[in-house]
Amino acid sequence: MSSPAIQSALQQMQQLASQASQQPLQGSQLSTAAGQGSFGSELQASIQRINRLQQTANSQAVAFQAGDSDLALNEVMADMQKASVAFQMGMQVRNRVVSAYRDVMNMQV
Repeated sequence: MSSPAIQSALQQMQQLASQASQQPLQGSQLSTAAGQGSFGSELQASIQRINRLQQTANSQAVAFQAGDSDLALNEVMADMQKASVAFQMGMQVRNRVVSAYRDVMNMQV
């Protein structure tokens, strides 16, 4: 990848992160996140965002396959890639948390 392409991708990721942090909380998220902002509530919110991305990508893929003329193939593929990257990121976070937990549990006291 060239340097301008990397800069462009980084800028898009930063924009998406700022958009995600500005989204209003709904329902049960409001009561858990309004309090302490604990690791558990942040993890739960992240899993819910990943789930929403996957559901949106799947519904767009089904709609595109059904012949919805409002969806372009590039939009569907981009949303599917976003969902895939978000899921992979979630798996990496999970793996790191499990690894850290194992390290702490194996420590000599």
